[in-house]
Amino acid sequence: MKEKPKDSDSLYWEQTMRTVPTQTKFLPKFMVSVIIFFSLSYVFYTFKLISSPQSCNSHHPPQLKAQSQASILNQTKETKIRTQLDHIVFNIGASSKLWNKRKEYIKLWYKKNQTRAIVWLDKPIKQSKRSGYRDLPPMRISEDTSRFNYTHGLGRRSAIRISRIVSETVRLNLTNVRWIIMGDDDTVFVPDNLARVLNKYDHGDMYYIGSSSESHLQNLVFSYNMAFGGGGFAISYPLAKAIEKMQDRCLQRYPDLYGSDDRMHACMAELGVPLTKELGFHQFDVHGDVFGLLAAHPIAPLLSLHHLDLVEPILPNMNRVQALQHLYLPMKLDSAAILQQSICYDQSKSWTVSVSWGYAVQILRGILSPREMEMPPRTFLNWRPKADFTGYPFNTRPQARNLCQKPFVYYLSSCVYDQSTNRTVSEYLLHRIEYPDCHWKMANPSEVERVEVHKRPDPYMWDKAPRRNCCRILSSEKEGTMVIDVGVCRDGEVAEVTKRKKKKRAVHHI
Repeated sequence: MKEKPKDSDSLYWEQTMRTVPTQTKFLPKFMVSVIIFFSLSYVFYTFKLISSPQSCNSHHPPQLKAQSQASILNQTKETKIRTQLDHIVFNIGASSKLWNKRKEYIKLWYKKNQTRAIVWLDKPIKQSKRSGYRDLPPMRISEDTSRFNYTHGLGRRSAIRISRIVSETVRLNLTNVRWIIMGDDDTVFVPDNLARVLNKYDHGDMYYIGSSSESHLQNLVFSYNMAFGGGGFAISYPLAKAIEKMQDRCLQRYPDLYGSDDRMHACMAELGVPLTKELGFHQFDVHGDVFGLLAAHPIAPLLSLHHLDLVEPILPNMNRVQALQHLYLPMKLDSAAILQQSICYDQSKSWTVSVSWGYAVQILRGILSPREMEMPPRTFLNWRPKADFTGYPFNTRPQARNLCQKPFVYYLSSCVYDQSTNRTVSEYLLHRIEYPDCHWKMANPSEVERVEVHKRPDPYMWDKAPRRNCCRILSSEKEGTMVIDVGVCRDGEVAEVTKRKKKKRAVHHI
């Protein structure tokens, strides 16, 4: 029989079914080829991108790219160079009326050809060879400030002149300047320590570094966020340039402020730059004997002292300048350690011993913990006459809780460097005053007439985390002499106070 002819729909369906297997076999091979092609391309171009030395900046001209790399290398090299004295410019706001007296303070710390400094005066003064002008910084006369308003009823308009010293210094276009230091003509600086402290900070950023007053009320009246100018403060050069651009406009907005430092603070606030505090700047808003502040100095490098005309000489039987000259003797040997306190105990005699290196040693009957000894004893008076011990923005303690615990004080007599041992040897002699009678059954510190302190200089001590040095009382064959070793604390060494069962005495573990 003949087959029946198929209709068109059936014919199309059969043809379609015959072609499907062929397409199904071809499709996987095609997709695999595509995937392999793109994978190989990805690997090839990735390898080329990684191995190319100009992968990130291939679109830059070679010369421009070389200049960029050189610029980065120069910046890196500059940041690695430690801040030195020649990077710092000291600016002293001085008065022509007080110059003959105040210049003696500047001679203490200024060293020609070592220290960069400028004295800014209100008007010219006569200089003579007898005045020692060759040992003083160069002098400049400040610009006229009569166009600025000053409305404070108790202050002096010289505050405007002094505050503009920063701007006038920037306009001198001095080279190789990282920091500008501001201070008064009765401010005494420790330049080497300032260089050490400022080295911690990036001079390419905006920094305003200083400290507050020793008077709580002074800080309330002015601001806890203000650097008090007499104690000195540091301004990084980029910040100084920013101030120069806006300071005159800023000063016009604050005619009612009292001094130069609160005007500076007002401009800092407008720039949005906060105060970075360093405890080594000392405004010394106190009266009387500052022994307590110096003998219990914070664990921070000494940077400045101020108001030296208003406090007693820091050493007995000397005038103010002589006493400061004496303090600068150990500074020449180990400025990083000056006034740094160490606390230890004489176990056999139950004595507490405190060493303020380069200044004084104290021996006290009985045991006072390090927590007590690091608080300044109130040998000084508050800046505000009616304020009591609550008027200080830091902890203080009474001079003695008991008459028997009045400290026996030994002041610096001499200081030398021993090359054979690489140590300084400083001598402290008992201050001969009348000490109260004591009936405690323990040795009398007056039997010690002389204290000898041995210490290895450590110019990089402030590059490390702050820590008080340790002291150890050594045996001595010299009658009436106590020998002490001061230095970096050993592993596990603690100024520890313990109690024995029978006798209450201190043990200093090493």
